Amino acid sequence: MPQCPVTVVLPCLNEAEALPGVLAAIPAGYQALVVDNNSTDATAEVARTHGARVVAEAVPGYGSAVHAGVVAAEAPVVAVIDADGSLDPADLPRLVAELEVADMVTGRRRPVGGLRWPWHARLGTAAVCWRLRRTHGLDVHDIAPMRVVRRDALLALGVTDRRSGYPLELLVRAAAAGWKVRELDVDYGPRTGGVSKVSGSARGSLHAAVDFWKALS
Repeated sequence: MPQCPVTVVLPCLNEAEALPGVLAAIPAGYQALVVDNNSTDATAEVARTHGARVVAEAVPGYGSAVHAGVVAAEAPVVAVIDADGSLDPADLPRLVAELEVADMVTGRRRPVGGLRWPWHARLGTAAVCWRLRRTHGLDVHDIAPMRVVRRDALLALGVTDRRSGYPLELLVRAAAAGWKVRELDVDYGPRTGGVSKVSGSARGSLHAAVDFWKALS
């Protein structure tokens, strides 16, 4: 599996400032696929300049952007990672290697020193993951902003949420399908530039967590 071709899907909304650094860190041999989700800055142009393939997704929402990227991916394995510089693409090969023994591998964010991670975002994530462990038997502690999975298997799950609930529905469907999900620690640092991103601001993260909790009830 480590030698298997991988497409890295990067859902983007106004990430022109962060993209050069993120794309430079994509592991050798991996294919970067930027999904431009209605950016008003130079996201698409910057992505192309730095060697990424770009697709446009007009329907707003994190799930819309991720799904468009997965559909457009050409490799048998897809990795999804935020494009704001908070996660290091260099961690992806560790996750891909674990697909030898798992159906999906996710990154559990571990904040680097000095990072300000809003308490309400952390609390919401912890509550949702506790519910996932108790109700669905998934040994997870984060809502997987970095994940790797086999493309065809992911599409076959039929995830329908096209907004912030996409990662939760993915995990719930994976549990229902009997998938083995593994979680590895990854560094989580400050974003590059502002907070405009497909997955939203800190307040958006809290709202998403509330929606996740309702969906699990």
